[in-house]
Amino acid sequence: MSFEDRLKSKKILVADGAWGTEMLRRGLPASACPELWNLQKPEVIREIAASYQDAGADIVLTNTFGGNLIKLEKSENQDKADLINQRGVELSQEGAPESLIFASMGPTGEFLEPLGMLSSVQAIDVFTRQAESCLIGGVDGFLLETFIAIDEALCGLKAIRSLSSLPVIVSLTFAKGPAGFATVMGITPEKAVSVLSEEGATAVGANCGSGIEDFAGICREMREKSDIPLWIKPNAGIPALVGDETVYTDSPEKMAGWVDKLLDAGATIIGGCCGTTPGHIRAIAKVIHTARERQ
Repeated sequence: MSFEDRLKSKKILVADGAWGTEMLRRGLPASACPELWNLQKPEVIREIAASYQDAGADIVLTNTFGGNLIKLEKSENQDKADLINQRGVELSQEGAPESLIFASMGPTGEFLEPLGMLSSVQAIDVFTRQAESCLIGGVDGFLLETFIAIDEALCGLKAIRSLSSLPVIVSLTFAKGPAGFATVMGITPEKAVSVLSEEGATAVGANCGSGIEDFAGICREMREKSDIPLWIKPNAGIPALVGDETVYTDSPEKMAGWVDKLLDAGATIIGGCCGTTPGHIRAIAKVIHTARERQ
């Protein structure tokens, strides 16, 4: 079933939870390249995907967030880029065959001109290369996530749209300041949803940054400007350092307790970002299942 058909049938979809923190729990060194585990420890990547499908996720991502050439060059793994991305898709498919598999594509880590040295043409080329590998793997759609600069997100969107008509979700990271919600580059939720929907995004949303308390407000501001599907993926709270360990303090029950507020604000797809586990997604899915029955 396609994304469009599943959304038409269910009205509200469940997304998966965190990948990075799940890999850390399974022994990934903090300084290691997470995407390399697609080649080194495929059984772990497959198991994470399976755990999210079992928790009720309609959409499961891939371990390809930092799979672009610029990111991979920093760990000297650029020569493996195509295989890393293709295998990332295949492993999530193998682990979660009943879920839709969306390729996770994150920022390059560089600023576009004139703030930085990266040109739009170079950025589009980098994202095109990554998307091509994900398409070879047989992906069902794409997620451009954790962007703070809308011009870089647009480069990713243009790259994917030059190759495919598959669904593309674009998700930015917002923080709340004195003037309200915005990315650190000053992009508001209203501007994000307006610009990205006009440029062909299938859905727009927010992820990471903070705990779930902020996301109803972000979602509401987006919904006021557009009827496009909205993707919401909060962290499990603000991380705290306990000894040598980074801990996310929001429990599955706390996050599930906010789901109805997100739905009231207009959310269409809800999952979790950093610190969320299959337990969090299971709790969220239970509330969403009840909401579907009400509808």
